[in-house]
Amino acid sequence: MIEVYRGSANAWECDEMGHMNVRFYVNRMMEGLAEFAHVIGIPAAFSDRASSTLRPRDQHIRYLHEARAGQSLLMTAGVIEASDTSALIYQQLEHADGRICASFQTWVDHLELDTGLPFAWSEQTRAKLEAMKIELPEPARARSIAFDDPPAPSAKMSDADKAGAITIGRGVVPPAHCDIYGRMNAEMFVARVSDSVGLFLSDWRRSLEEQLEGDDNTGRMGGAVIEARWVYRRWPKAGDRFVVRTALASVSENVQGYHHWLIDPTSGKVWATNQTIAIAFDLKKRRLHKISEADQDRLRARAPTGLFV
Repeated sequence: MIEVYRGSANAWECDEMGHMNVRFYVNRMMEGLAEFAHVIGIPAAFSDRASSTLRPRDQHIRYLHEARAGQSLLMTAGVIEASDTSALIYQQLEHADGRICASFQTWVDHLELDTGLPFAWSEQTRAKLEAMKIELPEPARARSIAFDDPPAPSAKMSDADKAGAITIGRGVVPPAHCDIYGRMNAEMFVARVSDSVGLFLSDWRRSLEEQLEGDDNTGRMGGAVIEARWVYRRWPKAGDRFVVRTALASVSENVQGYHHWLIDPTSGKVWATNQTIAIAFDLKKRRLHKISEADQDRLRARAPTGLFV
């Protein structure tokens, strides 16, 4: 694999959980993808000189070891599979001691900017993609989410309605959240869900804190994503509206599964769909907090258990 990023987790990128927010993992992924574009012979792919670009379509992420403020990070990349106009790219974010911080499998499309249609790789780029092929490392393999299954070819607001998904977030895309082409940055899809989940789960987390030993456990119970799949379906521009709607997929002693839809409430079209596996996270002990049957029922009462489409 080739190196595509070297840096660290900044304090301002860390959230109330004390580690780098999921948004900034995707930020690093996209920066690594831009370097990858240079290596395969498309140096202008993310510049105002571009005629074609690389755009994520379907992505699997595993979060394996948390990144805390000041920790050094290194990213490498390789190719798992390639077709005439797309590639399944693997990116691995590591700590300085070699532990895998996070892994990304991303189907990336090579698109013509003017039309947004798939654009064939050049012979030289295709040869470089083939030369960079690797076997997927075992720790990066999908565990609780079936990434090998193709996503539904379309998604609609009615799908969220059918699942009984509730609205947990709402907003309008500001210009500062858009890329050089005027489309919302990939990290902001993740950010909007992350920003919405806290309010959605705040009462439930407080009920977990009340059962912990000690005098004052306020703010001790948080959450951490351990696996996710994103299907980027449409790319909003500045001024476009969105709502985040959520259904509970599953809950057990160890993990919770959620289905999220980011929807344009004006048209009813879906910007993106997401499957997330998360844990309740004890911020004092920095480890998973097991969920009792009673607390599982309390979470089920917060959102319907709906089927993902």
